[in-house]
Amino acid sequence: MTGRLQGKVAIVTGGASGIGAACCRRFSEEGAQVVLTDIQEDLGQRVAAEVGGWFMPQDVTQEAGWASLMAQVLQRYGRLDILVNNAGVTSRSSVEDMDLDAWNHAMAVNVTSVMLGCKHAIKLMKSNPEGPAGSIINLSSIAAYLGMPDAAAYSASKGAVRLLTKSVAVHCAQQYGKIRCNSIHPGAVDTPIHQARLSQVADRQAALASLDRLQPMGRMGTATEMANCIVFLASDESSFVTGSELLADGGWLAEGGIRNLPKTGGGQAA
Repeated sequence: MTGRLQGKVAIVTGGASGIGAACCRRFSEEGAQVVLTDIQEDLGQRVAAEVGGWFMPQDVTQEAGWASLMAQVLQRYGRLDILVNNAGVTSRSSVEDMDLDAWNHAMAVNVTSVMLGCKHAIKLMKSNPEGPAGSIINLSSIAAYLGMPDAAAYSASKGAVRLLTKSVAVHCAQQYGKIRCNSIHPGAVDTPIHQARLSQVADRQAALASLDRLQPMGRMGTATEMANCIVFLASDESSFVTGSELLADGGWLAEGGIRNLPKTGGGQAA
């Protein structure tokens, strides 16, 4: 029995840790050739060796880097089937306290890089040997739906990803038919980024318990659970799914979301 992604070539940004690394592992298990990029070179090389993939250092905010990545993918594999725009940063500030440089950085990493990834991935996907086809998955967050008072830049950037995804999806559906674009919206997920934030609070266990309680399921999600959702969107099983928002938040939004949000943070994508 072949894997669900057998014969496909996938790029995962931010693939060195968290949800990105989990995607690389799951994609490899399902038969994909995995290309992962990150600014964390040592971790990236380690994950690439683990999954039998190829690592390339990349600052996702720079268009020249995207063009170089795609040229090398084309030369090495001759095609591109999947792009996961996973690289992202968190930002903890209210609008009153917002530093302009911090705002611009969050927008560059969380929004501009997604636009650049979509732009350059489409160029390869529309030239695939069997004709235009491919799946782009953009990491958003439940923050795209919530007015988080201490995460102005993060909420704004993830909301932008949500609607950018729909614009890309409609454009590709009209122009190329089989090139799809969807977003995934995690809630609280147990990743290194989240653990780092928890380490900064006085009572880590209390903060962790409050994050677990945000989800009606009573716990944070795992990176592998997010990766499993992404595998579905990357596979041909979701061939009629485009412009959609896949919520993976343990029921958080269904129960009201922001009501019990702790000061330690909210939903995150990576």
